[in-house]
Amino acid sequence: MGMFSFFKEVGEKLLGIGSAQAAAPADVEKALAAKVKELGLPGEELDIKFANGTVGGAAASQEAREKIILALGNTEGVGQVQDSIKVAAAAPEARFYTVQKGDNLSKIAKAHYGDANKYPQIFEANKPRLKHPDKIYPGQMLRIP
Repeated sequence: MGMFSFFKEVGEKLLGIGSAQAAAPADVEKALAAKVKELGLPGEELDIKFANGTVGGAAASQEAREKIILALGNTEGVGQVQDSIKVAAAAPEARFYTVQKGDNLSKIAKAHYGDANKYPQIFEANKPRLKHPDKIYPGQMLRIP
């Protein structure tokens, strides 16, 4: 549990507008909750507050908790996520990595695992948010298990 920082200017657009900042906080909260549900991320009684960047509730696993945090934070207009999600079964936390210009999953795998061919581990760890291994962008935060 803690504070996670994201690049506010990058990420998925919500509500068909350029920035989540341009919408009413209640509308953004509903859109963020809908995105988490659409991605099929298991969270119970999630309480998302856009104005102060907090999310609470419960997740079935550490992996689900991290994916919920990343789904929220990798949204344009969201600069930070204050996490208070409780996890049913404790597990080690994954590292988070912010994609830099010129990165690809192979390069990231080489840096973190010493083997570029381990990029599928990173891709799988970031599903369903990632749809294709070549579709990452600078400023996006990824889970590195």
